[in-house]
Amino acid sequence: MSFSTFATFHKSLRRRRGALAAAFTVTGAALLSACSPIKVLNRLVPGDTYQFQGGIAYGQAPRQLLDVYQPLPATLPASGARPLVVFFFGGTWSSGDRASYKFIGEALAARGAVVVIPDYGLSPTFTYPVFVRDSALAVKWALDNAAQLGADPRQVYVMGHSSGGYNAAMVALDARWLAEVGASPKQLAGWIGLAGPYDFLPIGDPQAQAAFNWPNTPRDSQPLAHAGPASPRTLLLAAAKDNLVYPDRNTGQMAAALRAAGVPVQVQLFDNLSHVTLIGAFAKPIQWLGGPVLPPVMDFLGLASVSSHKGAR
Repeated sequence: MSFSTFATFHKSLRRRRGALAAAFTVTGAALLSACSPIKVLNRLVPGDTYQFQGGIAYGQAPRQLLDVYQPLPATLPASGARPLVVFFFGGTWSSGDRASYKFIGEALAARGAVVVIPDYGLSPTFTYPVFVRDSALAVKWALDNAAQLGADPRQVYVMGHSSGGYNAAMVALDARWLAEVGASPKQLAGWIGLAGPYDFLPIGDPQAQAAFNWPNTPRDSQPLAHAGPASPRTLLLAAAKDNLVYPDRNTGQMAAALRAAGVPVQVQLFDNLSHVTLIGAFAKPIQWLGGPVLPPVMDFLGLASVSSHKGAR
């Protein structure tokens, strides 16, 4: 896909934003997963930089399936220990699928991480907290299988974009969800939020309203309410001018709350990326698009030395 094709797609998204009246929406991620450019991106992803296992059940429900991307044997951190990243895609909790995020699996696996990308129950068929429970169950599967996948069980991270960033935050910050499946956020080495919504009441977007049964949405459904001293170390990335999930209200407030609780937090805002291109910039064909998104993630995972190695693609 040429840059002009992606730029045209990005421009059309920006025109759509002017018509959004809701205080909160993550429709951009849904558009990214539903449109043809993402399919083109995935077709351009190298196929020789990782090993793949697909359609693995982490539960009994039809959408409780996940894909695994593993580094090639030669791609190892200097210490010989690989981190494992569970990545949750966005789509207003109402659209998206794991197969659309092959470019995320490749980007991280090619640099030494084991990557788990699960599907989860979507609205309107399923509403809060089903998608959070599915996310916690997928993380439990990752914790239990990390060693078998060649990863260090002590280096398991959760990561998500947009509404998937919400899922990651809830699993990392609200201990009740992992506790339900016999695990704990204390087992996580950290969490990574990419333009996630962490404080979005009242809900204005119709799709998000359906996902959270608005107006009967409990206040403890908000990740910000669970930021505390026991929270894992955190990396928060966002587009500085994101008009879909506002960075000041979400990324900024979350960073402030975690820091006030004494949690190590890294924050980076990108001037040249949007809500959508923040995640698109992980794809090899357009990693140069508007900001170095991969380096802070690799550094947070302890893979900076692998990323800079001439063998990393």
